[in-house]
Amino acid sequence: MTEGDTKILLVVLDGLGGVPRNNKTELEAAWVPNLDRLAAKSSLGLSVPVDVGITPGSGPAHLALFGYDPIHYLVGRGVVEALGVGLDIKPGDLCARANFANVGPDGKVRDRRAGRIPTEVCAELCGRLRKGIGRIEDVELLIEPGKEHRFVVVFRGRGLEEGLTDSDPLHEGVAPLEVRPLRSEAAKSSRVANAFIKQSAKILAEEKQANYVLLRGLARPPVIPTMHERYKLNPACIAVYPMYRGLAKLVGMEVLETGETWDSEVATVQKHFSDFDFFYLHFKETDRAGEDGDFDAKVELIEKFDEEIMPHLTSMGFDVLCITGDHSTPSVLKSHSWHAVPLLISSRYVRPQVRIEEFGERACARGNLGYLRARQVMNLLLAHGLRLKKFGA
Repeated sequence: MTEGDTKILLVVLDGLGGVPRNNKTELEAAWVPNLDRLAAKSSLGLSVPVDVGITPGSGPAHLALFGYDPIHYLVGRGVVEALGVGLDIKPGDLCARANFANVGPDGKVRDRRAGRIPTEVCAELCGRLRKGIGRIEDVELLIEPGKEHRFVVVFRGRGLEEGLTDSDPLHEGVAPLEVRPLRSEAAKSSRVANAFIKQSAKILAEEKQANYVLLRGLARPPVIPTMHERYKLNPACIAVYPMYRGLAKLVGMEVLETGETWDSEVATVQKHFSDFDFFYLHFKETDRAGEDGDFDAKVELIEKFDEEIMPHLTSMGFDVLCITGDHSTPSVLKSHSWHAVPLLISSRYVRPQVRIEEFGERACARGNLGYLRARQVMNLLLAHGLRLKKFGA
């Protein structure tokens, strides 16, 4: 690696990849003239987030894009969420990503997301839990709201180990699960986590929408080298959702304050253009539309990105511009999937495709980058930014 003054922009349209409906994916069905024009003079390919056939979570998928092997650097969802909401977590903390949920009289989950309650309602409910529970055994609780139905719980105390199952069953119509220890050292952790769920349910019992909590990704913070240590970059993150801000912090990015809209995110990049040499710009809504099973909404969001955002990105003067997704979220599946993700890299040093003038899954499959692991994308961005030294004599 070598330091330099070239600037790199990594744009992640969350859940970008799709599966055809009426013979076209969401990206292929969208009218995206700006992306198509850029694709005609860029390098295209498909990236595999973790491994062939593996459906990734957002955490490992993003770590791979940042150049870290997600199999080696295992990061619990709770750790990422805790960092994302601004908690100063310590080495022994046990972090959990939590959902407010709705459970029926039969004890089965009716809505895992409690109708996506407004963020201000989430904050109010977190305050009630904070006030009503306090400590469990000798363990301190840190409870912070995230976006909509999401919040974070950090358990702080002696003897808390990771190695736990989730209480979230990931499906409606079934009962919540008990947090179980996967190794004997985690027995106290499971006991405390289950006590938190039980006490929370009592406090929320009269709520119509959010009367229960589900825990996922209980984990302790790992040790990961920063992007500056690995790549000699001065990186910045522009993301709205806590999880992605947390992932960026974990690898040493400066997380920039930004507004809630796409325009404000772009304005933040423009404002800080001269301050950093690597920018990670994240857009969440495409993934959400995919998980909702709304094909048309995902198409509209991709078209909005092309019309309203692309002209700004291409006019800023980045030496390297990469547009991709962290994983695929086909609306026909209503979930993340194992499918490879469209990838576009633009720089003055690319070898453009022959007779490819569009940005879509099938176009990318014909691109000159072929299929590659997502963790290899960073090497390509650094190479196009002239940040890699020659190997060998």
